[in-house]
Amino acid sequence: MKFGAYTAILHDRPLPEALTVLRELGLSAAEINVGGFLPPVHMPTIDDILTSDDARDEYLGTFAEAGVELAGLNANGNPLHPDPQIGPPTLSDIERAIAVANRLGQTRVVTMSGLPGADASAPKPTWVVNPWESSLLDTLDEQWAAATPIWADLDRLAGDNGVKIAIEMHPHNLVFNPATLERLVESIGAENVGAEMDPSHLFWQGIDPVAAIEHLGELVVHAAAKDVRINEAAKIHGVLDDRHTRFTGERITELRGGAAINAWPQGSSWDFVALGHGHDQDFWNRFVSALKKVVPDIAVHIEHEDESLGRIEGLQTAAEVLLTAAESANPAGQPSSAAPAE
Repeated sequence: MKFGAYTAILHDRPLPEALTVLRELGLSAAEINVGGFLPPVHMPTIDDILTSDDARDEYLGTFAEAGVELAGLNANGNPLHPDPQIGPPTLSDIERAIAVANRLGQTRVVTMSGLPGADASAPKPTWVVNPWESSLLDTLDEQWAAATPIWADLDRLAGDNGVKIAIEMHPHNLVFNPATLERLVESIGAENVGAEMDPSHLFWQGIDPVAAIEHLGELVVHAAAKDVRINEAAKIHGVLDDRHTRFTGERITELRGGAAINAWPQGSSWDFVALGHGHDQDFWNRFVSALKKVVPDIAVHIEHEDESLGRIEGLQTAAEVLLTAAESANPAGQPSSAAPAE
């Protein structure tokens, strides 16, 4: 197994410095963003890497020098968005991510399934959360019909490049839980599409991530380490808490197509928190052990989104929990892929 971090939280510093941070925390792997919601800050030479062996070798040399392994690329976004400024360029980013993964000897590209509009004329995506009446099922059927040809093409492209696409099961997407992941795989006969097992988005839905790993089995191909704390407010507002507000000033984080990330509700029903602040060490031990049983060489990357902790503080907190879980899952005498802290 490989234990590292998704480096988007360290986009405030150049790649060599970000990798040094990971190494000093005892982590030995990194997942790099290459498009989608965010620009490829830690792969600025992506177009050169696609065409130049020298550029490719220089990029990989940065990881070798840092003693940190490149173990996955990330192009999270909505490739099915009906807005022509969002959907098509995001799809292009995913296709480019698959191509550059092949160039770099990578076998995992993380992304989201995406979400179309309610019909072909809709300008924005529509997430049908609970299709309790027939017209909502009609909408879902139309959305899946629009999605499957695109995903069939992506599955073939991934296969041609020796890559597995790891889908993050995320809200506001067609694929947001194990059942919808299985529906996508079955509907296109996918051979190169699986799950990025991120427990954070499963927790708040009431899903047991360990049970989900055991259920999905070999469909699990990659993993994120991110925790969620369910708060007392959930008793009043439920987990579909929609009291978000708009950021202003310097807090605005723009996304493709003129959108921006919103502020989390005050007194929220649930929050993203550092590992161990939502679920205890025992859970993370079981999570890593379950992953190891299914995919012994899987990469597990910390994704830090805890607003109460700084970048390094949050990574350090999560690394301590994750590496303790790694040690628990690794019997004495067997080599571990975790790097020694310096």
